[in-house]
Amino acid sequence: MTLLHEIQAGVIEANADIAAVLRKCKVLAVKLGSEGLKSWVDYELNGYPSKEETPDYRILRHIPSYGNFVGIGWSQLQHQPIPTGSIPEEHREAFTTLYLTEPISYYSSLAIQFSNKPTIQFGWAPDLVAYLGGKILRDFQLTNAWRSVDTSSIVALLDTVKNRVLNFVLEIEAEAPNAGEASPGEKSIPQERVQQVFNTVILGGSAQIAAGNQTIKYDIDIKIIQDNFDSLRQFLSSLEVGEDDILELGEAIQEDEKSVKETGFGEKVQAWLGKMISKAASGSWKIATSVAANLLTKALMQYYGN
Repeated sequence: MTLLHEIQAGVIEANADIAAVLRKCKVLAVKLGSEGLKSWVDYELNGYPSKEETPDYRILRHIPSYGNFVGIGWSQLQHQPIPTGSIPEEHREAFTTLYLTEPISYYSSLAIQFSNKPTIQFGWAPDLVAYLGGKILRDFQLTNAWRSVDTSSIVALLDTVKNRVLNFVLEIEAEAPNAGEASPGEKSIPQERVQQVFNTVILGGSAQIAAGNQTIKYDIDIKIIQDNFDSLRQFLSSLEVGEDDILELGEAIQEDEKSVKETGFGEKVQAWLGKMISKAASGSWKIATSVAANLLTKALMQYYGN
């Protein structure tokens, strides 16, 4: 059975071990030479380092909170909905939005553990309970609180990852059935085509850049004028690519002018692209590694008219 078929078989099993499937995807990423896929798999296996780098399918919004209260004479109110309006505005986002940043195996375990329960409780931090304790209900003190998440939301997260993996390998198989069996250094499918599939299937048509405490989203439909380096320069500048790196790309494009017509990206441009992905991985360029290759490849493809 080929690696592509192993991944397909693993992901469609009723009780698929998604972490095991993703480890096989990492092997596939190396064989395809896809830094984007490798980075995405690493994030899914190891967790996302911050909420700014968390993809949309791992963000749950409009989550209700409930709490237990004690009042005068030890009167009690159990499992009471906590009105969003009673939470200070500067804290509301933290209570109503949940970023699922843990490794995918954690959520697989939750789905199994709570398979017979409609909701999963994510407790408020004790210091937040203490801070808001007397500010929610008059004459009552909050003793403990939690966010209530539908178990189906966790199952949906797992299904989203499985579906994206399945669609990716099916697309790759359609292009190159033996892509997973390639020897080191062998290119069974053009790198730009792998990146196209990754952008569309895994990233879902959008990209996210984390810069400081802000999250900036870019549509994949980037507008670059063919053979117009100024339009490419402006886009790269908007991503805070350094002027030296932009000049280096211009030189690489000129040096690759002959070979690019036959092979897509020339050797010099491919080397530049790899350098920029490495910068993203090291943190010296403020862009999430999982989308660096996505944005740059798409921009370059438009520049070359592909």
